[in-house]
Amino acid sequence: MEKVIYNLVFNRKKMLNAEGKALIQVEAYLKGKKMYFSTRVYVKPTQWDAKKRMVKNHPNKEELNRHIADFVTYLERIELSILQNGQSFSLDVLKERGTYDSSSFLSFMKKEMRMCNLKASTLRNHLSTLLLLTEYRPGMSFSDLTFNFLCKFEKFLLDKGYHKNTIAKHMKHLKRYVNLAINKDLFALQKYPFRKYRIKHIESKRGHLTPEELGLLEKINTKTLSPTYKKALDIFLFCCYTGLRFSDATAITVENFHVIEGKLWLIYSSVKTNVEVRLPLFLLFGGKAITIYKRYQKRGNHPLFAVSASDNSNMNKRLKRICVMVGIEKEVSYHVARHTNATLLLYNGVNITTVQKLLGHKSVKTTEIYSDIMDITVIRDLKKIQ
Repeated sequence: MEKVIYNLVFNRKKMLNAEGKALIQVEAYLKGKKMYFSTRVYVKPTQWDAKKRMVKNHPNKEELNRHIADFVTYLERIELSILQNGQSFSLDVLKERGTYDSSSFLSFMKKEMRMCNLKASTLRNHLSTLLLLTEYRPGMSFSDLTFNFLCKFEKFLLDKGYHKNTIAKHMKHLKRYVNLAINKDLFALQKYPFRKYRIKHIESKRGHLTPEELGLLEKINTKTLSPTYKKALDIFLFCCYTGLRFSDATAITVENFHVIEGKLWLIYSSVKTNVEVRLPLFLLFGGKAITIYKRYQKRGNHPLFAVSASDNSNMNKRLKRICVMVGIEKEVSYHVARHTNATLLLYNGVNITTVQKLLGHKSVKTTEIYSDIMDITVIRDLKKIQ
């Protein structure tokens, strides 16, 4: 059977709105017939690259292009699910499944995602849950939401090889939209499927580098690294010294750095929590983060490292290769840098409430997960009483 050809079309009606913007649509073509789907993304003509068919010259171009690509993927998954289930497929069927239907829970989820104010990264995670539900039950309606459905969907994810914590994440997303449906009187409270179903989560160990492993990365001959690998290493070390998440490291600019009484501070609001964090760089890890900052500070009011948060996967791959080069065998990602920062600060005797402020945790309970990571911390404390 022929596959649908998807294209992006900008300003199909040749008309701009009051803001001087026009809609980007997905054109679905099959057997001489076309159908159009709204991406809900409006941009100015100067912000659309007609040749590459993508958003340009927009402050949020990466997120908008990601949103558009995710929507195309969503339509493709609907098409694939229908065909795999041996059902009759046409553009009309695609239109029906891809647009809102009051009886369709998937359509409800899709509509809520488009109306919500979730961060782009969170929205992508929710969309991944929607795609999995679409794959498992393409025509999922509110009546499908039962305890048995949750158990079978969990087994479906297990059979696909998903980790239990990843399954728990998808179940939490599903639960959120079920609760929303109840609040909007679209689903009866007495039928609540999560009343008996328990989301299963395994406590995972917080990976970190030891001082010796961190030293191996600090001493590597950077002349042997390409510019992209050197930047990957610099960002990782910067996160080790500051405790920044990768999303925050890619968002900070020169304007986040302030000289206060002759000393350099990094002041930023966390992308994930919106909590303001104030870091005295001159007091953290001997001021090593300052050296890295000075290598990139000429970028002006642009992201300091000129890396997008969506590049996390590629940057992690480069980081892993660097770790192999220096003989670090454990699994290392950019979030390990944040764990390393917290662990080494606690090991060196920094009060846990101070570490809480440096990491931007809203509650000290979140910080307490790090306090039992390193056995050498116990050894250090016991030596003090001998």
